[in-house]
Amino acid sequence: MIQRIQSIWLLLASVLAFLTLKFSFYSGTHITDSLYHQLNGTENLLLMTTTIALGVLTLVTIFLYKTRVIQLRLCIVGILLDVLLVFLYYKTIQADYTRGDYAISAAAHVLIIISLILAAIGINKDQKIIKDSNRLR
Repeated sequence: MIQRIQSIWLLLASVLAFLTLKFSFYSGTHITDSLYHQLNGTENLLLMTTTIALGVLTLVTIFLYKTRVIQLRLCIVGILLDVLLVFLYYKTIQADYTRGDYAISAAAHVLIIISLILAAIGINKDQKIIKDSNRLR
């Protein structure tokens, strides 16, 4: 399980997803009180549940190594979930902040997507090896 490269990519995606709960995505001036705030994954309930769902999904996907088709589908769901999460961040920034800057830790979402894509590529390679070995029998 852990010797497969896609398990490492999935573990990296899971760790990064849980780290986005703590690290800020955006820092700026809030509309309501004109104070400087940091936007992270625990800012509102929708962001928090989506972030936790992404982290748990990628962590659970590691242990489904015997069913590669389901593992591949969950990787695709994880990519879509992270794109949704970035969209939710964007909508929250547009609604609640007047000005500010994106944090360097916002790049974690790009790394999550890249990790999930690399895991999907590894799962496809495993699936191809299994099909080729079954054909030779």
